Amino acid sequence: MTNEEWGLVRNKLHKAVGQNNYTNWIEPLEFADLKNGVATFLVPTNFMGNWVDRNFGDKIMRQMLGEGLKVSRLEFSAPSKAANTQPTKVSADTSVAPATAGKPSQEELPGAPLYDRFTFDNFVVGKPNELAHAAARRVGEGGPVTFNPLFLYGGVGLGKTHLMHAIAHEMTTRNPDLRVVYLSAEQFMYRFVQAIREKQMMDFKQLFRSVDVLMVDDVQFIAGKDSTQEEFFHTFNALVDQNKQIIISGDRAPGEIKGMEERIKSRLQCGLVVDLHPTDYELRLGVLQNKVNLYREQYNGLVIADGVLEFVAHRISTNVRVLEGALMRLFAFASLVGREITLELAQDCLGDILRASDRKVTVEEIQRKVSEHYNIRLSDLIGPKRVRTIARPRQVAMYLAKHMTSRSLPEIGRRFGGRDHTTVMHGVKRIDELKGVDDQIAEDLELLRRALEA
Repeated sequence: MTNEEWGLVRNKLHKAVGQNNYTNWIEPLEFADLKNGVATFLVPTNFMGNWVDRNFGDKIMRQMLGEGLKVSRLEFSAPSKAANTQPTKVSADTSVAPATAGKPSQEELPGAPLYDRFTFDNFVVGKPNELAHAAARRVGEGGPVTFNPLFLYGGVGLGKTHLMHAIAHEMTTRNPDLRVVYLSAEQFMYRFVQAIREKQMMDFKQLFRSVDVLMVDDVQFIAGKDSTQEEFFHTFNALVDQNKQIIISGDRAPGEIKGMEERIKSRLQCGLVVDLHPTDYELRLGVLQNKVNLYREQYNGLVIADGVLEFVAHRISTNVRVLEGALMRLFAFASLVGREITLELAQDCLGDILRASDRKVTVEEIQRKVSEHYNIRLSDLIGPKRVRTIARPRQVAMYLAKHMTSRSLPEIGRRFGGRDHTTVMHGVKRIDELKGVDDQIAEDLELLRRALEA
């Protein structure tokens, strides 16, 4: 076969596979030889040779035979490398798995460094993160891929990144040869853009499709970035097809990420989606106690008075990072001035953080959260309707307004459509009675309280 004949075959393939497939997979092929019925092509990487054979081998053979060429087999040869001196040879009539030869070494893999302190041993487990921790543990233990993908979501400073690092540490400890890549969605996008700019897309595809475990943090970053989403979609599918583990994190549930393609949302939701809830008092206290044990080694001899940790855990409810920063400030300040960490010192030293944490919950905010939680219109919540599906959420909102704001009963009544204060009293009393016997009401109150305090 001459280059002119190959040119005719390529023109027909262009029409058969479409512009994108032609540009990415057919155009880079370089015809080398046709001997004894074997057509040999030069390809940039072994990965590309295997991909072309699996997905377009039959079409290439069909077009070549249509031109009267005597071809019975295709071979794809990549440039020789130290780790891969043999060309990849695959037959067009045989289904071939991706070649393991030529895989990048662990040092060549993309990814961000892992923090040594982010392990399962250092992760404080409480009710808000119990399920996420259990799922992460299961994935970290390896074995058959169970949850694929595992999607962790929650607000800032709730432990998503810690769990992802812990999974990576656990996996590599159990199996040092496992090819685990952890990186942020921003880093994925940067490498993708760099590969396009430097015309190294085949190397990019081979890198990300050769890993055993792919972990992408803050996936919401690629929302609205169409080209990056396209490549992420294909990478995701390729790894799932190979039964490789994928772990993703985001700041909200997949279906709530604006600007994310529906097909990506669908795939992110096909595994296990786990929410890390806002921290409660017990969890915050546990985090502080754990950190105190670590800080004692660095600040030897410092004394912390009784009640200080409880005070900090109660007053600072934003997120764990703020909590840890506050404790670090206390230890550093007490060390510099040579004083015991007392309640008075904590109040003086953490004044700005405490003021920021003392966010006032408003009646309007409570009404909005309750209407969202029960999926009813805000106008109905404060309006005159008295049907049970509206009246019960209204009483829940009144109860929360009574206990979470400093507003008087008449003021609360006015914000609920000008109702009398006796109506508010009745609503508060009714919810007080129900929360002791109705588990659903008790759970709703707890969820709403956490959301409002977060």
